[in-house]
Amino acid sequence: MHHSTTAVQVLGDIADIDANTAKLLATVLQPFLSISILLMIIRIVLSWYPQIPGNKMPWAVAYKPTEPILGPTRNIIKPVGGVDISPIIWVALLSFINEILLGPQGILNLLQRKIDLP
Repeated sequence: MHHSTTAVQVLGDIADIDANTAKLLATVLQPFLSISILLMIIRIVLSWYPQIPGNKMPWAVAYKPTEPILGPTRNIIKPVGGVDISPIIWVALLSFINEILLGPQGILNLLQRKIDLP
């Protein structure tokens, strides 16, 4: 038995979301994505100062929630010339997801405006 989900099936499932559920998802995702992007930007700036102890306050506020994502990313995409580009990749990815889901023509915004036809 093979359980594979195609992109078409996922998009079909997303299109079946009603307007209220789309609004709820947008309400939850907007602050989550915004905070995640902000923390990754802070990590980019902190990467310029490798002597800063990431496990001490106030730096731990940015290090603790992002390191579980950045660590494995660093294992896949090695630092380039000693520069850790993993937070840059995550800012780009999170910004893309934010735009696709929550932008003016984002999926969740379009679903909130969806009119059910008889």
